[in-house]
Amino acid sequence: MKFVVSSTELLSHLTAISKVISNKSTMPILDNFLFKMSETGLTITASDAESTLITSLELDNIEGEGLIAIPAKLLIDTLKEFPEQPLTFQVDLTTFGIQIFSENGKYSIIGYDGEDYPETPVVNEDNVATLQVGRKTLLKGIEKTLFATADDELRPVMNGIYIELTPDFMSFVASDAHKLVRYRRTDAKSETPASFILPKKPAALLKNLLSREENDVKMQFNDKNAFFTMTNYQLICRLVEGNYPSYNSVIPVNNPNSMVIDRLAFYNTVKRVSVFANQASNLVKLTIGGNQLVISAQDIDFSISAVERLNCEYEGDDIEIGFKSTFLQEILSNLPSAEVKLEMSDPSRAGLLLPEEKEDDDENVLMLLMPMMINV
Repeated sequence: MKFVVSSTELLSHLTAISKVISNKSTMPILDNFLFKMSETGLTITASDAESTLITSLELDNIEGEGLIAIPAKLLIDTLKEFPEQPLTFQVDLTTFGIQIFSENGKYSIIGYDGEDYPETPVVNEDNVATLQVGRKTLLKGIEKTLFATADDELRPVMNGIYIELTPDFMSFVASDAHKLVRYRRTDAKSETPASFILPKKPAALLKNLLSREENDVKMQFNDKNAFFTMTNYQLICRLVEGNYPSYNSVIPVNNPNSMVIDRLAFYNTVKRVSVFANQASNLVKLTIGGNQLVISAQDIDFSISAVERLNCEYEGDDIEIGFKSTFLQEILSNLPSAEVKLEMSDPSRAGLLLPEEKEDDDENVLMLLMPMMINV
């Protein structure tokens, strides 16, 4: 088996799919890339048993067909040192010896039998839901929600992004019980209501691949797996099993107290003041009245405190509410507008943070943050 490939093109594809490979794999074969040669070109697979990334390259100079597993780290470390040039791979499928010929040298690697590589799940068209989704829609949905996913061994359903399809919209939801993000698109929808939970790792892998993609993505899923097919890449992942909590029931509806404020000024002030917060609680206190917001924090143990005032537009009763500063900063850094609106009902109920102006008429962004008790 023999093929010729551009060193930089091969490295680009391998780098993209190598992120799925786990350092703690219990199957040594998964430390390798699976190379599959056919008449149409080269298909390369990387997997951690839960998620699989596949990429394809069209090659002109091909001899023979077959499967070979090649050590991933060794191959990537080798390719990184080459300037752009054609490389010739010569593979002996009997001994699994691989020889790589460059312009000036020869490199020898021992691979493994490709038949030992785990089988990749295949799409059964009979029991799968299929949808074409815009690249930008999918990318923004993941970007806006990934940070809010949990790391909860007892409740694995919280460790992913809940993707919900209805005849009216497509929603991306993530929550760790302290904060909740709902990103909704009205330009993506499905005639049949459906939903699934996309685990955190494949969501991050997909985000990385979507930044390279220019076309719409073919999204397919059943009760066990999801398949995302792009121009040169495919991601297959096992879904989180279980039912996602009813997130709509925790979003407060009547919020008579509403503040509009410059997002960046709010973010930077919280960041400065939180340096003086108690290390254990990270509590910052917001005192809002008239058209002024007072942000304060203190650590009684070290006798330190900080107070800053900001102008805002406020409607409602005077209110004093506490939030964990790290969560508040995360939300403010992920909201996509110059000004944000904070809606509240009382200090013991969740606050809603919303962009004051939309980037896109088809999107709806809502972020929720649970308050903290203020020790008066």
